[in-house]
Amino acid sequence: MTSKDYIELDEKYGAHNYHPLPVVIAWAEGCKLRDPEGKSYFDFLSAYSAVNQGHRHPKIVAAARAQLDLVTLTSRAFHNDRTGLFLKKLCDFTGFEMALPMNTGAEAVETAVKAARRWGVEKKGVRNGDQEIVCAEGNFHGRTLAAISMSIDQDSLVNYGPYVPGFKKVPYGDAAAIEAAITPNTVAVLIEPIQGEAGVVVPPEGYLKAVREICTRRKVLFVCDEIQTGFCRTGRRFAWQREEARPDIMCLGKALGGGILPISAIVADREVMEVFTPGTHGSTFGGNPLAAAVGIAALEVLEDERLDERAESLGEVFRAELSKVRCPKMRLVRGRGLLNAVVFEEGFEAWDVCLALRDAGLLAKQTHGNIIRFAPPLVISEREMGEAIAIIVKTLEKIR
Repeated sequence: MTSKDYIELDEKYGAHNYHPLPVVIAWAEGCKLRDPEGKSYFDFLSAYSAVNQGHRHPKIVAAARAQLDLVTLTSRAFHNDRTGLFLKKLCDFTGFEMALPMNTGAEAVETAVKAARRWGVEKKGVRNGDQEIVCAEGNFHGRTLAAISMSIDQDSLVNYGPYVPGFKKVPYGDAAAIEAAITPNTVAVLIEPIQGEAGVVVPPEGYLKAVREICTRRKVLFVCDEIQTGFCRTGRRFAWQREEARPDIMCLGKALGGGILPISAIVADREVMEVFTPGTHGSTFGGNPLAAAVGIAALEVLEDERLDERAESLGEVFRAELSKVRCPKMRLVRGRGLLNAVVFEEGFEAWDVCLALRDAGLLAKQTHGNIIRFAPPLVISEREMGEAIAIIVKTLEKIR
């Protein structure tokens, strides 16, 4: 079968809730991809940062294969010999006391929202039903009803009402707006340290530190959504570490599964996590033995290969080289580590640039029409990065 055949099957039998780039991936390794016809591409999306460790990392694949021969699923009705080891590894890696495993990033956000609301009643004394959470305009926290109720993106919201109440939206990057939105009923502030889906929007220096200070002073939980920015993507293990703005709850996902399985979690200290008691929250697949084995290996790869340091150094090279590009439509290159974006002038259609990049052997995807996000696997070598940058520069310089 050809790429055209596979695309036609997707279009015929799949719901049209995505608009993928017209390319088919049949093989992947490291930062390289191939289509059914054998053409090779650089992956500069990394499944929205779910493949930080690279495609089919041998250590992670080996861990999955070994666990497949033992036990893959028990549910949390029983203990198994992998989940506790995974939770300890995750707590050691993040520096928090406890973890609650789920499957998808959206589930992690939903879990954090439930934790914050329950904490608000049981620890702060807010009347149940009155809890408020402050969030930021331009956010992306997933596709559940609670997540889209925090959004201002009309495509996410259309015809899904009634929406979940209890969310107050303020401009991103404005700590004063957060402080002004807090009331006696506020239980949490939930933000991304960098807004990925909004186009890699980096907040002003000191923003996260200011939010942390406000939350502490006003007795409000600081919840950080690190699902896309976490696990070394931005040049630190977690993006909040640039300002030492340690959150009370951190939402994790994507790269926690090492590109093998959907694995997510929230981490928090005991004082917050103890609001959950038997029967108050759960997941059949959350923390399953196969996911636990994969998660341990995924974290070990991040540590052993120092992928935070690699992301930091190669990210600096990437932004420096693209900032030199002569392109009349380009307005800005921004990002942290290996989470970066090129912003074009308003009204510019970046889709066509993504098609040109595809033809040249590099896959990236536009967001908000005029922005292209560039996020390769963190295992990309200096040589590979140089080759990829050459492709991007040549493509951008053709734009008139």
